[in-house]
Amino acid sequence: MKILFVGDVVGSIGIKAIETYLPEIKKKVKPQLTIVNGENAAGGKGTKEPDYQKITRAGADVVTGGNHTWDKREILDFIDDPKKNILRPYNFSGENVPGRGFLKIKVNTKEVYVINIQGTALMQPLDNPFIAADKLISKLDKDAIKFVDFHAETTSEKIAFANYMVGRVSAVCGTHTHVQTNDAQVINKQTAYLTDVGMTGSYDGILGDKKEPIINRFLTQRPNKFDVDEDGRMQIGFAVIEINDQTNNARSIKNYVITPNNQSFLN
Repeated sequence: MKILFVGDVVGSIGIKAIETYLPEIKKKVKPQLTIVNGENAAGGKGTKEPDYQKITRAGADVVTGGNHTWDKREILDFIDDPKKNILRPYNFSGENVPGRGFLKIKVNTKEVYVINIQGTALMQPLDNPFIAADKLISKLDKDAIKFVDFHAETTSEKIAFANYMVGRVSAVCGTHTHVQTNDAQVINKQTAYLTDVGMTGSYDGILGDKKEPIINRFLTQRPNKFDVDEDGRMQIGFAVIEINDQTNNARSIKNYVITPNNQSFLN
């Protein structure tokens, strides 16, 4: 089985990049399951229903979230809809948190769990992601493929989480930091790992936002309002994970970025 995973969609330019590139990527990769992190789709923070609809119409089967999941109150109007495959981090505290932190989807005859977990190092204090994942995985079907979008800030927490999950999940792919890392690997010939898949948005901005306010913040040490660089050129970051349907172990993981200066994947 091939799983295509696309990194954080930032703003309307990120959605445009999804609409432009995802169909072409899918034609070339031929994945059985496509997952997209959409937590920054609505103006850089949160996801509205029209954003979700555009991402899924472009080819996503599941849309995952992160620390900006609740930034647009409109998400409460559709996150509990069982017909919509949208996730928020599983380890948000409390029993009555809206939405789902994981879902099971059947791909041909194989069951796949897509799990969304958020880290806590340098981020908000959610339930411990390691312990939350322990409890969740112990309840899931052992014969199913398990893919984790680990939305976290620090490289160390992401690597530690992946190694803790080796042999228990098929893949751990990181999101949140918006810069694709160059450490794609299959740990112990079992679990595919990538620290960060990168973002989908403006190639010309800083992490998808306009440059000037961010530079000014570093110059002055004063807060500035950040806005998505909607006028930049597009990029899309993604990874392709191949998994053995019989053992649920990953066979390979490859990471790619399509930018204005690097269109080689499409050639």
